[in-house]
Amino acid sequence: GDVKYHLGAKSVHTAPSGMTIRLSLASNPSHLESVSPIVEGMVRAKQDLLREQEDSISPGGDISDAVIPLLIHGDAAFAGQGVVAETLNFSQLRGYHTGGTIHIVINNQIGFTTGPSEARSSTYATDVARMIEAPIFHVNGDDPEACVRVARLVLDYRQVFNKDVVVDMLCYRVHGHNEGDEPTFTNPVLYSKIQSKRSSRKLYTEMLLQRGEMSPEEVGQLLDDFQGQLENAFERTKDLKQKDRESILIDLFARMEGHREPLDEVDTRARVEDIEETLAALVRVPHGFAAHPKLMRQFERRDQAYRRNGRIDWAFAEALAFGTLLLEGTSVRLSGQDSRRATFSQRHAVIYDQESNDEFIPLNDIRDGQAPLYIYDSLLSEYAVTGFEYGYSVSNPSALVIWEAQFGDFSNGAQIVFDQFLSAAEEKWGQHSSLVALLPHGYEGQGPEHSSARLERFLQLCAENNMTVCNLSTPANYFHALRRQVKRDTKKPLILMTPKSLLRHAMAVSSTDDLVDGAFRHVIGDDVDPAGVRRLVFCTGKVYYDLHKALESEPDWRSAIALSRIEQLYPFPFEYVREEIAQYSGLSEVQWVQEEPANMGAWSYVRNKIDELIEEIHGAGAIRVKYVGRYASASPASGSAMVHKIEQWQLVQEAIVPAGAGGAF
Repeated sequence: GDVKYHLGAKSVHTAPSGMTIRLSLASNPSHLESVSPIVEGMVRAKQDLLREQEDSISPGGDISDAVIPLLIHGDAAFAGQGVVAETLNFSQLRGYHTGGTIHIVINNQIGFTTGPSEARSSTYATDVARMIEAPIFHVNGDDPEACVRVARLVLDYRQVFNKDVVVDMLCYRVHGHNEGDEPTFTNPVLYSKIQSKRSSRKLYTEMLLQRGEMSPEEVGQLLDDFQGQLENAFERTKDLKQKDRESILIDLFARMEGHREPLDEVDTRARVEDIEETLAALVRVPHGFAAHPKLMRQFERRDQAYRRNGRIDWAFAEALAFGTLLLEGTSVRLSGQDSRRATFSQRHAVIYDQESNDEFIPLNDIRDGQAPLYIYDSLLSEYAVTGFEYGYSVSNPSALVIWEAQFGDFSNGAQIVFDQFLSAAEEKWGQHSSLVALLPHGYEGQGPEHSSARLERFLQLCAENNMTVCNLSTPANYFHALRRQVKRDTKKPLILMTPKSLLRHAMAVSSTDDLVDGAFRHVIGDDVDPAGVRRLVFCTGKVYYDLHKALESEPDWRSAIALSRIEQLYPFPFEYVREEIAQYSGLSEVQWVQEEPANMGAWSYVRNKIDELIEEIHGAGAIRVKYVGRYASASPASGSAMVHKIEQWQLVQEAIVPAGAGGAF
């Protein structure tokens, strides 16, 4: 029932020469221009796949010329949608270059009912392309031969110079916004002129007749042939039987049941040999390469910590996940603002020669025959870059594709991509993606712009197993979550609330055994005797370590309180949470503790789920889960570091201090 051309399509066109051209129309929403960076990502993925298959490249051929992005715009959208400028701006950047895009602007000189004088401040709708000095060809849509000439010219330009080129085809809209609209309500003068105008077909036909290039009989035959094609297509639609109501309902319920099935669990363990090889590569630089000595000492300290006691921190676990996947033949692509070094200086995936500024990527030098790591610092864009990486993941589902926000809060700039594509594209169009979004999240007293990745928004988008949302607390779980994205046959986006302070937290470490013999843990329980537990505290992410530290300082209460971390929030791990609750038979309290205000975070999402499980285990009228955290707020966090510390101390105290504060439970 939606607009039909939103659904993508594929076909093969055979040219008169016999050469075939594969055409792909990307699925696209009514959020005009949001598909533009996605198409660029899809094209780049296809180009990278061809580059990795060296034998498929003809001698002297350019892969950029083998796959061409073609974007068709409306004049109002091209001028009005900011993502157009973002997409143009990354057109020549090495992480996003696709060899030039052909932009066709269908300039109907109106946007729904809005005329040019209200739609832009520039003279032409295409003036935004002047920012990258792209050639812009203005052509009369009433002149088919001029349009064909320009089309050939822009294709030649694109193939020779590998830069963007724009065609501004000036046209008009015969009807209103659609055939049922009445355009003279709002544009009477314009549509008076349009209604008195002869059509492009009639004008061109008359010109051909005047030049003697066609006879009236030939013109009539062409029209009859085309009308016959339309009639045949219409007749074929009558053979498409509408399903009866019963079969529709059966299909609907079958689909609903299918969405309830848990996603497949896979073996994400890595070979210890691959870990050792990756580790060796991470401390190795080419002979004569002048790496920063402070950075190399940092790598060596990490290596020594691993050799002495097997300690693996967050960034180290990520590097090992990348390295082991590369050795297994899986390519990895990561981009974001300052992602090569990483916002918190924890990654340093690219090392720079201090004398020449040459680059070296250790993970691309593990051993011969490995898959490549593509890692780029992005332009200061969230919307277009997230769209690009989403498109890349669609066209290369076998790769691990990651977009990283500088801070998780900044993902709101890409909300259209999350709403229109990540969460809904599978249900709307059958389009699958395994994109990973790394969103630094955690309350460290840094204020409202640098605390919350808006976990609640992503949880509100979750339904029908459309994606996975996690707030992890251990490097090992991060390692397995990344590898699980690749190993699973079922492709789903993964939203990760990644940490800040935990990157260097003394307790947030894992061991080699966790990587080579472990697995992803949906829920991490407490190492405490269940018999004495009276209060079960559920939490997720970084706040666990604050609770643990406070509880360890109160030995008299420690045995009565159990801390349980829910690592994967969606799909909700009912079985694992049920096991946690069931093992504590003497419970008198269950709490949900979070750092976010009450109207944010996971509270509204987990509340009913935990209550249902408590009632199932302990019966109706049993205890109910209690909220512990900040009060509801319009702002994600306080702007005062002092206020933050007071709030944090209060929520931790409420979580661990027994009722009455006078002794044991």
